[in-house]
Amino acid sequence: MPADRLRTVLQRIQNAADAAGRPVPALLAVSKTQPADAVAALAAAGQQAFGENYVQEAAAKRAALAADHPGLQWHLIGHLQSNKAALAAEVFDWVQSVDRDSVIAALARHRAPQRPRLNVLIQVNVEGEPGKGGCPPGAIAGLAERVAAEPRLALRGLMSIPVPHADLEARRPAFARIRALFADLAARHPGVDTLSMGMSDDFPVAIAEGATMVRIGTALFGPRPH
Repeated sequence: MPADRLRTVLQRIQNAADAAGRPVPALLAVSKTQPADAVAALAAAGQQAFGENYVQEAAAKRAALAADHPGLQWHLIGHLQSNKAALAAEVFDWVQSVDRDSVIAALARHRAPQRPRLNVLIQVNVEGEPGKGGCPPGAIAGLAERVAAEPRLALRGLMSIPVPHADLEARRPAFARIRALFADLAARHPGVDTLSMGMSDDFPVAIAEGATMVRIGTALFGPRPH
């Protein structure tokens, strides 16, 4: 049942934080490809923040759930094409996958002034993995300055997805490097407070290395529909 799965995941997050001596991170439920009724069931159990990979899929779910669950928070965690930025700026409360100038400009241009500022995380491809979204570490500072200069955007931190090595300990150095990049960014931008890293199979390691938000899908929803 959704409430049982949520309770189990929250306890595992608490246990990992306690074991590492770290603050308990926020939970982002990764609901990509899950039907709206599955999101509604988890929302009814108390989960409020949901992550989606595709702009139009998220727009449909948000519309379907708006009447019964108006307070849900929607995060884009998938690659954003510039031509989808207008809709993304309308649908999402957070965009975690900002990795280039054109997306920053498009999101800022299309975020309605009556809405709260759009929260932005810069996605970092910390290991230079081919074919994966995210900027190189050396580009973080410039992108951060451009986000911070936009009055409709709020720079909140970094997101990353390290190489999924079979040995979880082999992922630790990448998490540690991301944490160091995050600390450097936070020292230069006072509003930076969010480090999004760690998923269903490796979140305890990510928490130990300083994640403030973990992105969990399978452990909450079960296997994705095909």
